[in-house]
Amino acid sequence: MEQVVSPENCRKALEAVKRNQGAPGIDRMRTTELEGHLKKNGETIRAKLLAGTYVPSPVRRVEIPKPNGGKRMLGIPTVQDRFIQQLLLQAMTPIFEPQFSEHSYGFRPGRSAHDAVRAAQSYAREGKDWVVDIDITKFFDHVHHDILMARISRDIRDKRVLGLIGRYLRRGAMMEGVVVKSVEGTPQGGPLSPLLANIYLDALDKELERRGRRFCRYADDCNIYVGSQRAAERTLESIRDWIQKHLRLQVNATKSGTGRTWERKFLGFRLNRTRQVEVAPEAVERFKTKVREMWRSCQSATSEELRDAWQRYVIGWWGYFRLAEERKPIFRLEGWIRRHIRSCFWQRWHGPVGREKALRRLGMRGRMLKVALSSRGAWHLAGTGTLQTALSNRILHRYGFLLPSDLAAR
Repeated sequence: MEQVVSPENCRKALEAVKRNQGAPGIDRMRTTELEGHLKKNGETIRAKLLAGTYVPSPVRRVEIPKPNGGKRMLGIPTVQDRFIQQLLLQAMTPIFEPQFSEHSYGFRPGRSAHDAVRAAQSYAREGKDWVVDIDITKFFDHVHHDILMARISRDIRDKRVLGLIGRYLRRGAMMEGVVVKSVEGTPQGGPLSPLLANIYLDALDKELERRGRRFCRYADDCNIYVGSQRAAERTLESIRDWIQKHLRLQVNATKSGTGRTWERKFLGFRLNRTRQVEVAPEAVERFKTKVREMWRSCQSATSEELRDAWQRYVIGWWGYFRLAEERKPIFRLEGWIRRHIRSCFWQRWHGPVGREKALRRLGMRGRMLKVALSSRGAWHLAGTGTLQTALSNRILHRYGFLLPSDLAAR
C-alpha cells in the first residue's frame, strides 16, 4: 500500500483523472474540483488507505445505448474513488502487464484495436479463415469475485490492497436513492475495471495458447482462427464448456458462432474474401443511424455548431476506420451524407420566404427559386438540382462539412 500512496504515484493519478475528465459520481464532485479536495482531505484519505479502513462510495448507475441495440450499464465512481482506483491501476499494471498474453489487445499500454485486427488479418492470410466468434453474456456483470480475487492474490500479498479491491467490487451502486450491493461483476466506468477484466480473462488466453490456437482478444471480444468448418465447430463447443466450467461465465449462444472471416465482424471490421480489412456492414449502419440522429436535431443549432459537431464526429469515426483497406463502402456513403446535409439546411431555412432568401444568397435566380414554394419533404427536395447546385459539393467543403474522402486525402 505504501507504493500505492507514494507522492509520485499520487501526482500521476491526479494528472490522469484531470486529463480523462468524465461525469461526476453520486456526490456530484467534478474532476476540476479534485485537486482542491485532495489538498484539504488528502492526508485523511491516505491515512485510511494505509490503515486498511477506507470505504469506497457506491457508484452512480447510468445506462448507455449499445451499438447493436439494448443498454449497457455503467457504474460512475465518485471523483475521489476514481483517483484511488487510478492509484491502484498504476501500481498493479507493472505487476500484471508482463504476464498477459501477446494475443490480448484491449486496454493495454502500446496496444490497440487496430493491432488486433491486423493480427486477425495475418491469421487469415495463413489460411486460418474460419473464425470462432466468442461472445460472453454480460461479462462485466458476471465476473465471479472469488475467482478474480484468487487470481490477484497470487501476485499481490498486501491484505490492505486486496481488501480495498474487494470493497470496490462489493460496494454496489446507488439506484433511485437506494444502495444495491454487488455479489458479482465489476462495474464498467472506473479506471480499474479494464485491468480487472484482463486479469480475469488471462486464464482463457493461457488455455488457448496451451491448445496452440491463433486468436485475438480485445477485452471480452474474442475471435479464434482455424482452418476448417469442422475445427471451428469443435473449438466453439469445447471453449464454451471450458469458459462455463473454469470462469463460471455463460457464452451467448445467439451472438457467438462460426463462419468465414467475411461473414463475421471483429471490432467493427471484417476481412473480405481477398483478406483485406473493410468496415463491417453493421458499422456502416451504425454510422448512418448516427448521421440521421445528428441531422434530426439540427434545427436548434447554428450553422457553426452543426459544422463543429459534424467535424468532431466524422474525424473521430475516420480516425478509427481509416484502417480499412477496401474503402468503397465508405466512399459510397458520401452522396447520401451530402443529401442529409442539404436536407438539414432546408429544414433550417424556415418557410417559403426564408428559403427563397437563403437560395438567393447562394446565387439562385429565376426558375430555380420556385422550389422555395414546394410542399414536398426535405429529403426529396435535397435531391433536386436546385439544392445540389445551391449547396454544391464545393460549397459544402468550403463551409467545413468534411467527408471521409477529404480526410483520406490528407
